[in-house]
Amino acid sequence: MSTVSLAGVSKLFDKHPVLHDINLAIQAGEFVVIVGPSGCGKSTLLRLIAGLEQPSTGQILINNQCVNDQLAADRDIAMVFQSYALYPHMTVYKNMAYALKMRKFPRETIEEKVHQAAEMLQLTDHLHKKPRALSGGQQQRVAIGRAIVRSPSVFLFDEPLSNLDAKLRTELRYELKRIHQQLQTTCIYVTHDQTEAMTLATRIILLNQGKIEQQGTPHHLYHQPSSLFSASFMGQYPANFINAQWDIGSHALRTEWGYLIPFTKDDIHESHIDSAVIIAVRPEHIKLSSNQKNTNAAPVEIEFIEDMGSDRILFLRTKHSGSRIVARVAADQPIELENIAIEFSIQHANLFLKNSGRKLEHGKNL
Repeated sequence: MSTVSLAGVSKLFDKHPVLHDINLAIQAGEFVVIVGPSGCGKSTLLRLIAGLEQPSTGQILINNQCVNDQLAADRDIAMVFQSYALYPHMTVYKNMAYALKMRKFPRETIEEKVHQAAEMLQLTDHLHKKPRALSGGQQQRVAIGRAIVRSPSVFLFDEPLSNLDAKLRTELRYELKRIHQQLQTTCIYVTHDQTEAMTLATRIILLNQGKIEQQGTPHHLYHQPSSLFSASFMGQYPANFINAQWDIGSHALRTEWGYLIPFTKDDIHESHIDSAVIIAVRPEHIKLSSNQKNTNAAPVEIEFIEDMGSDRILFLRTKHSGSRIVARVAADQPIELENIAIEFSIQHANLFLKNSGRKLEHGKNL
């Protein structure tokens, strides 16, 4: 296991900045997932760690040793790419053994390592086959096995599951998690898929336009987003954004649909009295109500319903402002198609200043 650190790392392509002053410390044995939208710099960051690109500024350290001038082959890192990159004329066994053979490992050691990895990845019965005889999931297992046999100090994964169908992605996420628990090797994994990030990571690094937007556990990023971008990006269904304004006369935060949220003088900083606010509420925290006379409920109309089996996703529009709201309810919850309203608790919401996107802490600087 190795630590990986980036100190003031930036990367420019033709004077165009792709990464800006990245500072990051990854502990030995962590499973860190770098996630973000297309073009945010996550694959470039992985290639810098691998030694496939050179940083424009800053240092990359493995076990506290700067590796900026080290070749990729000398960094004791194994990388698994989106494309399987298997040799089509070689069997599974030869594909997995190739790197060890090139390094002149003893034959007995090669056999032991390949068979151990094959057993771990459920490939033992396929060692004699060539890649064309395997499914996509099996080919990706071979690519992972080829990395495992090298026993590297760091694994790098560049969107390895994106070419697979949904069922295979779920299966291989389980395999990757199990392998990490067995090997306890430092893993750095790049994806644009929030579900992969949430299910695999011990820590998530969220990139936005070449900068670290937020980092932390999956639970922390989901429930405590530090910015509007974090709230909008994380989660299969992003948070609902509700415009609001302070109503000093009513001692309340008034939403665009008239919903009132009480507050006290201690809850709000004087400089924010005239500031527009955005309230972010997750779909599972939107509650249905049949009491449209409740001043804290907003009448809505149902546009359509997605039945997910275990739960249902409701796409709603508020009658007052026409704003779209997404709610997530249990599959067996009764739903009235007429005279329906929604409400939520401020304890399950995050508040942001509209002009800056900065989060407001409840009871501290509201």
